[in-house]
Amino acid sequence: MWKWAGVVLMLWNGYGMAVCPAWSHARAEKEIAELSAQVARWNQAYWQEGKSEVSDEVYDQLSGRLTQWRRCFSDEPLSDDVPSVSGTVKHPVAHTGVHKVEGKEELRQWMHAHQDLWVQPKVDGVAVTLVYRKGKLVQAISRGDGIKGEDWTARVQKIPSIPVVLQGPLSESVLQGELFLRSEGHIQQQMGGMNARAKVAGMMMRQNDSAVLDNLGVFIWAWPDGPADMSQRLAELSRAGFPLTGRYTRAVQTADEVEQNRTDWLTSPLPFATDGIVIRSAIEPAGERWLPGEGDWVVAWKYSPVSQLAEVKAIQFAVGRTGKIAVVATLEPVQLGDKRVQRVSLGSVGRWRTLDIAPGDQILVSLAGQGIPRFDKVVWRDAERTKPVPPEPHFSPLTCFYASPDCLEQFFARLVWLSSKRILNIEGTGDSGWRLLHQAHHFEHIFSWLALSKEQLQNTPGLNVGRGLQLWHRFEFARQQPFIRWIGALGVPLPQAAAKALNASSWQQLRDTDAGSWSQLPGVGPEKARKLVEFFHDPTIETLASWLGKQGVQGF
Repeated sequence: MWKWAGVVLMLWNGYGMAVCPAWSHARAEKEIAELSAQVARWNQAYWQEGKSEVSDEVYDQLSGRLTQWRRCFSDEPLSDDVPSVSGTVKHPVAHTGVHKVEGKEELRQWMHAHQDLWVQPKVDGVAVTLVYRKGKLVQAISRGDGIKGEDWTARVQKIPSIPVVLQGPLSESVLQGELFLRSEGHIQQQMGGMNARAKVAGMMMRQNDSAVLDNLGVFIWAWPDGPADMSQRLAELSRAGFPLTGRYTRAVQTADEVEQNRTDWLTSPLPFATDGIVIRSAIEPAGERWLPGEGDWVVAWKYSPVSQLAEVKAIQFAVGRTGKIAVVATLEPVQLGDKRVQRVSLGSVGRWRTLDIAPGDQILVSLAGQGIPRFDKVVWRDAERTKPVPPEPHFSPLTCFYASPDCLEQFFARLVWLSSKRILNIEGTGDSGWRLLHQAHHFEHIFSWLALSKEQLQNTPGLNVGRGLQLWHRFEFARQQPFIRWIGALGVPLPQAAAKALNASSWQQLRDTDAGSWSQLPGVGPEKARKLVEFFHDPTIETLASWLGKQGVQGF
């Protein structure tokens, strides 16, 4: 049913370059044994009960991870832990499987060596052979190992969308295609695969439920020993009751045309789920010469997965500007679309503890809006796990205005915030720039940079003279920013709506405002008003405000 050899090769190509885990032999045996047992349980449920306990995407990727571990730690021949799927019924023509190209350049090279090329959607389902003799459907065989498969004849004959009687050239034919779950208006980019492959496999195994077969269709992708002319081949299939092949098979000449069709089918409504495209040459050898793994006249170009399995390398804790501690997982790099993902946020310390994620765990990540990496779920946890201890939660909106050793993370987060476009708009700084300046000039507090002279900046190690002069001009420009922006630079806990409604032009006005007056502003309730009064009377804040006044900053 599944193209196991192809899957393993694909997964090894995608993951095989990863570094082997730094495990002892005993731990490697333990980790491999536990993951092997889990994969075996999934296989048992899938192959013998028709149930999918995990998505196809996760199964494929985690199976690839297991293969990689075995390559790292075992000298024994690899097995894929799949129950025997060869079956007992021999295919009249073997299923070759499809090589997956890694991208457009590999596809272009393949196309250069082939002629009479056509592109089709790579329908996501399970492969089947249909055998017609004297105009009747006499055999339907699951793919199995490509040579032999299971006898699916009785089940397939009950699928309404598959003709059981044919006339004309197809009355004596062998067809290869994909049984798929019918899904009119399916947009792959928006809806994903919906675990279609596993659902179809489950339907074919439910011997006592024929009604579900009404939901299945077939896409014929090969007619071994059929007409040499592809247009004639497609026309005959359409006349015989297989119209989808003609509707979704297009002649192509260039890799750009193929890419355009790939994009079209990814983003347009189709009657089935897909996981890529197939490019084939109409020039095929005789069916008797087809063998598993040797179909060099056809290749697939798969879509980038919506989500990827990633191994957690480390757990890091970042203290933000307001003192909140955020947890970030650093990952073995994975590719999602055109983005290389190496980090993903796990939220607060409390959420991280609930998720129970440790280095070595396998997690599923995807891209949220605007291409931001998103944690989806934990797929597999290591047998041996050690989690780091988070920092003590002693940070707050009133801590780390000064650069003490235990405050540097929040301190630099404050600097990054105040230099952002919406606050003082100091271009070209960022976290690394502020760290470089602090290392050279030993900032006392978050506004110490205002006191740096032109000469000091031009002579800063790591900056050339021009860059230092540019920074000095930007610091001077920041000095002239309006009072309300400097309020933001200090980190006053004021909602944006309240800041817009604020009618104050000096620090003294704000310091003299009582809780009742603060609570009149939009978005400011009693608790927020109390915190604002506390903020403006905090000794550290008062000291910084006084220092800004001495620097000539407006309003202080």
